[in-house]
Amino acid sequence: MRSKVTPIQRSLNLWAVILIIWAIYRAKFRFPEWIDEFIAKPAVFIFPVYYYIKKIEKKPFFSSIGLKFKFSFLDFLIVIIVGGIFTLSAVMANIVKFKEFIFLKQPFSLENLAFIAVLALATGISEEILSRGFILKRLYEESKNIYTSSFFASILFFFLHVPILFTNVKLTGNTLLMVLTTDMILSLVNSFAFLERRNLIVPILIHTFYNLSIILFI
Repeated sequence: MRSKVTPIQRSLNLWAVILIIWAIYRAKFRFPEWIDEFIAKPAVFIFPVYYYIKKIEKKPFFSSIGLKFKFSFLDFLIVIIVGGIFTLSAVMANIVKFKEFIFLKQPFSLENLAFIAVLALATGISEEILSRGFILKRLYEESKNIYTSSFFASILFFFLHVPILFTNVKLTGNTLLMVLTTDMILSLVNSFAFLERRNLIVPILIHTFYNLSIILFI
């Protein structure tokens, strides 16, 4: 007799389907980055999760991904400190790579900077809803172990970024290796921050800081 599929198995199956669709999209299409972040990722990462939570789990969406529209001073402090560390690391990598400090290799303007910030935030929202709010939250509810659930969620986050990074012509050699490594570190940090603070806003904003540092300095 076939064993019953558990809720965590269903969640991981959905994640696998999302990864396959995303890998095909990245391999077959080359659209401007704003289409990837504002249209493709929400459609591939968020919509299936929303549908699954509402139709399969039959739960309210925001509470089921740990998204709370409140922000304490400690949350703010964590975001600033961790985001600052990622930014400092990117600045140091910038100096090592270019042998001098180079800020924003494209023409600078407030409009351009604002667009980059919104783009970074959009990326953080899509990826954190899938990786932390959906997968990590359910892994932790299943295991009750912050370390194993964070590690496994970070491995999945790493694989989610393989199609993104290996189809980005701007990232090659040591830069690609460095971004892969820091992505793994980011995921572990965000996993611990999410499980500690119980609010998806915290990893979303840390992820936004990280994205900004990569765009501006690397």
